[in-house]
Amino acid sequence: MKVDKKDLPKSQIELSVELTAEELAPYITKGAEEVAKTVKIEGFRPGKAPFDVLKQKVGEMSILEAAANIAIRKTIDEVIEKNTMGRQAIGQPQVNITKLAPNNPLEYKVIVSLVPEIALGKYKDLKLKTEEAQIDDKELDKAVDELREMRATEAVVDRAIEKGDKVTVDVHLFLDKVQVEDGHHHDLAVLTGKDYFVPGFDDKLMGAKKGETREFSLPYPDDHHQKNLAGKMVDFKVEVKEVYSRTIPKLDDTLAAFFQMKDLADLKKNLQESMLNEKSRSLNLKNESEMIGKIVEDTKFGDLPENLITSETKNVLAELEQNVTRQGGKFEDYLQHLKKTKDQLMLELTPNAIKRVKSALVIREIAVLEKINPSDDEVKQKVEELKKQYVGREEILKMFDEPGYFSYLANILTNEQVIAKLKEWNYAPTGAQQKS
Repeated sequence: MKVDKKDLPKSQIELSVELTAEELAPYITKGAEEVAKTVKIEGFRPGKAPFDVLKQKVGEMSILEAAANIAIRKTIDEVIEKNTMGRQAIGQPQVNITKLAPNNPLEYKVIVSLVPEIALGKYKDLKLKTEEAQIDDKELDKAVDELREMRATEAVVDRAIEKGDKVTVDVHLFLDKVQVEDGHHHDLAVLTGKDYFVPGFDDKLMGAKKGETREFSLPYPDDHHQKNLAGKMVDFKVEVKEVYSRTIPKLDDTLAAFFQMKDLADLKKNLQESMLNEKSRSLNLKNESEMIGKIVEDTKFGDLPENLITSETKNVLAELEQNVTRQGGKFEDYLQHLKKTKDQLMLELTPNAIKRVKSALVIREIAVLEKINPSDDEVKQKVEELKKQYVGREEILKMFDEPGYFSYLANILTNEQVIAKLKEWNYAPTGAQQKS
């Protein structure tokens, strides 16, 4: 087997591989056996037809193609390993058959992406500071009020709108007497007094009754998320469809009982602990991001492989799509709201993907330098924990026993251990505090 190596830009290499006709011969036999299993030939059991009979039935190129695929699968790992000494290959190699003909050598090319060279910056003794997670009375009171809102009862009323009512309305938005694109909201639910829609909108509805139409103008805030409306005076035409009175439950032990708490004090205590844990988690993620970001800024990278960036950009896009779907939306509607195609959005997400790629490379490099990696026993223990967590969910349990899952989980645990060590080296230990 002959291999020619060529360096390419963006941390890639091209390997041109040639197998002589003699080296290919055993794979032709295996290819014929593989093809024979899928072809029904009268007078022969599946897979038992002679080579010449099979060739006449399916054509010699079909057998050669099967042989080439088997040969590549059997030789490619060795080819890559021998020609990437000192550099780790990443991602899926790109394979292209360049020569395949009867009684001729097999030639194929492989483009392999390599981990770029990294000059790691300072990653210890950064003396970073972190704020402590705290929940004050104002935040707690707001959370309790939100719980009360969740338990509000509603009833249709035949009267003018009052502050605190819920109303359903049809809304039309206009700029210079032309209806705004996507500026029609049908059966929009509005909790008056909250100013959820746009500041001043609720006040304009006060005193209106079911069936009444109100027309008015309001300025949109300069920082409004709808850039086409931000900072502009917008005309509204609003038809009231229904009016509901709302009764908010009292702040007492009855409210606590609904949430399976023994009394109001117990409810507030549990709510405060839950909020504190959530804020601690958010601060922890923020600290991790800032710490890795600082190390990445001080690190020098070789050229990043394009396929690695593309792959990570697709991951970022998929995560965004999952978030939109999880919240009950449709990704097509989300794109339409942004007035962007999926390709345009991917282009915008690319800088974030590059940051994530660099962060992953930094963590990997630190793991290698510091010899941080979980033991087999640690990985096995984690697998057992996950199996207990997903008892009865057979599809997920099968995944834990797949050959590649052990390596996947080991990689996750390695990342977690590196992050833990980085925090130990760069942050002074602090404890979360409650503030009342």
